[in-house]
Amino acid sequence: MSTIKVDTIKNTSNVEVYTAKAWVNFDGTQTAANMIRSSGNVSSITDNGTGDYTVNFDVAMPDANYAIAGACGGAGGTSTSSGVVVCTPSSGSPIYTVSGVQIQTFLPGGGATDRPYVSLFVIR
Repeated sequence: MSTIKVDTIKNTSNVEVYTAKAWVNFDGTQTAANMIRSSGNVSSITDNGTGDYTVNFDVAMPDANYAIAGACGGAGGTSTSSGVVVCTPSSGSPIYTVSGVQIQTFLPGGGATDRPYVSLFVIR
């Protein structure tokens, strides 16, 4: 297999194309060692408590000025199967570091809860 390495990718209009620098699909109801289903540039997940996780990067970001997006859900198709991923951990302030990001998963209108389907990606 070959590897292509570049510093910047631009489209034909000379606009930089940003790609995911890390992503993960995990089961928040499992123990930390068994959570990750699949990932890219994620080395592990730390379980900080109910619905509170730190996603640890395999290769550090150049700084903590990245963006994240995520979603979470449960089994089945009921209204309680969906949820939200936020970057406001139990400490009350977002924790973005070059080595990882702390997130929480919530049910709509409820408190933090472990969810069986959590997806997160990081853009930088």
